[in-house]
Amino acid sequence: MLNELRQSLEQQTATADVLRVISSSPGELEPVFQAMLANATRICEAELGMLWRAESNGLRAVSLHGLPPDLAGMRQHDRVFHFDPETPLGQVVQTKRLGHVADATKESAYLKGLQPFKEFVDVFGARTILIVPMVKDDVLVGVIAIYRKEVRPFTDKQIALVQNFAAQAVIAIENARLLNELRQRTADLSESLEQQTATSEVLSVISSSPGRLEPVFQSMLDNAVRICEAKFGFMNRYDGSAWKIYAVHGAVPAYIEFLQQHGYKRPGPETVVARIAATRQVVHIADLAASRGYAERDPIVVAAAELGSVRTI
Repeated sequence: MLNELRQSLEQQTATADVLRVISSSPGELEPVFQAMLANATRICEAELGMLWRAESNGLRAVSLHGLPPDLAGMRQHDRVFHFDPETPLGQVVQTKRLGHVADATKESAYLKGLQPFKEFVDVFGARTILIVPMVKDDVLVGVIAIYRKEVRPFTDKQIALVQNFAAQAVIAIENARLLNELRQRTADLSESLEQQTATSEVLSVISSSPGRLEPVFQSMLDNAVRICEAKFGFMNRYDGSAWKIYAVHGAVPAYIEFLQQHGYKRPGPETVVARIAATRQVVHIADLAASRGYAERDPIVVAAAELGSVRTI
């Protein structure tokens, strides 16, 4: 009786610990998974544990407990595992039902020498295995697997504890998804509001400066640089044959001096201004230092990259 009470108290304490981690780590799954796995292996008197997320019809190890460094490294560096349907993990993936293996050396996958299951048994000593699926709306979202290095089946109470953790893991995953969606929507709304505010500010400058282009251009440029999280910017005008700088925001003085002295008198075909003049299309360069214009040492492109520290345009 005392032993049962002690086990019951341990399981309640472990469950409370996991719930505490869930509540203190909103949207963060890694500490939740680690707490679940650590408690499951400890309370169930297992030596090894893995928590997997279902992905691309396979499993990715996202939390490990008690594994030797070489095996832990292999699991963490490999991407998605596709287990043979005859292995215990493969069977759980296929059926989405609990797997309880009393003695791994009696399994057909072991007797047939299927790798890496046979290696896991022979090298790392896994004998009794409990695999509990994490299922939401009849879809497998993950698996909790714990292993003993001796032949000793898990009790019904121990199995029920891991099933409880699996159910909590499903809830944590769904809560994280909803929270991340909410954060993204909030970010989108904030970005939209910033853009509307910037547009309103530009319209205000236009209405208060009839016939004056300089303050309008400067306001547009200032807002574009700020909203797009850029470091500096220019606004140029093109009359069909030549370019003129009408507004500058935050540019490096040496780069401004270069443009004032040399301007865009003979822009090469790979410069931004030449490409815009030729195509009338948006130009987006991910890395100016890796561009063709820089490789060909076009003076304007080189000045932008080396004097202005320009990378993405």
